[in-house]
Amino acid sequence: MNKLIKPYQLTQLVSSLLKELIREPEVLFWGIGFPILMSLGLGIAFTKKADLVISVAVVAAQESDDQQDARVSRIEHFLEKNTEIVPAIDDSTVRYKIVIENDKLGNTIFYFRKTSWEAGLTLLKRGLLSMIINEKDGQINYHFDPLNPTAQLTYLKLTGILSGSAIKTSENPLNVEPLTVSGSRYIDFFIPGLIAMGIMMSSMWGLSYRIIEMRSQKLLRRMVATPMKKSHLLIAMIFVRTLMNSFEALLLFLFAFLVFDIRIQGNLLALLMIVLAGNIAFAGIAVFISSRTARTEIGNGLINIIVMPMMVLSGIFFSYHNFPDWAVPVIRKFPLTMLADGIRSVFIEGAGFDEMTLPFFYLLSIGISFFAVGLKMFKWH
Repeated sequence: MNKLIKPYQLTQLVSSLLKELIREPEVLFWGIGFPILMSLGLGIAFTKKADLVISVAVVAAQESDDQQDARVSRIEHFLEKNTEIVPAIDDSTVRYKIVIENDKLGNTIFYFRKTSWEAGLTLLKRGLLSMIINEKDGQINYHFDPLNPTAQLTYLKLTGILSGSAIKTSENPLNVEPLTVSGSRYIDFFIPGLIAMGIMMSSMWGLSYRIIEMRSQKLLRRMVATPMKKSHLLIAMIFVRTLMNSFEALLLFLFAFLVFDIRIQGNLLALLMIVLAGNIAFAGIAVFISSRTARTEIGNGLINIIVMPMMVLSGIFFSYHNFPDWAVPVIRKFPLTMLADGIRSVFIEGAGFDEMTLPFFYLLSIGISFFAVGLKMFKWH
């Protein structure tokens, strides 16, 4: 009787594939070292741009008496007098825009939005803001990560335009309040994105390129003579790759925990759920693009077509809200964007199962759909 699932066959395939991976010490480099090197290269490539866009949250002070009401109006008076109102793209609030022109250094565009402290902190954690400002005892206070160069530059520029004078620096400004809330640093934003990118890169290159290479070397042709099903081979490869991706993500998190004190604020099971869905999504895409290709050169190009745009656009190294407003809804639909946002939400926003339900089923449906089509199209030679 021809069984749909043969456990012994799957077990032997998984065992042989695991042994093959263990014998390759380069796996850790390509899984952890390569994404770090890529982040360095892309970070240098994207530091130069004509206009510097800075978003700032304005938190109103507590209203207790008439004198404090007068102090609050200082920022509001500046916004009403010097800015123009533009709509926000992610919610129903408005933004106040001011452009500081500079022919030599490039223009600086400030976007101010009025929020509560909790809402402003959430936007800061998501990478949508550089700073939070409020007014207390007659002076404006600036809340930002002192280790973030962009936030430091924002402070220098913002103090200049709010005071109406030239930008001045101070060795120890009294009105700067360093923001060290867990999850608000750039490294807290970056590590979850790096984990998501590692899952994508490992799945695409570890599965797609490996299958294409086996086909080009006539290894898959030899397997036709065996009683092995192609579905069993692909499932075993996906299972092994998922194990390796989980191990690599764990190593990266332990490194970030020990060196940068990064914590997971959300539900661990929700994190495992979104990571599993991400592995399935990219594994399905990997099977699809390698289902018929027999030349490694073509496979190399197909993989790069998939991974390169998402590496740049999906908010791994910087917020994708830096791109034009019309592009943001499209970018949010990318599998890597959905995975990175999900992992980032669990890490720094305390997200749980409710927040992960939609991205989980979205990624799962992508993976299953592409895997089903790829399995149908798959050829041994």
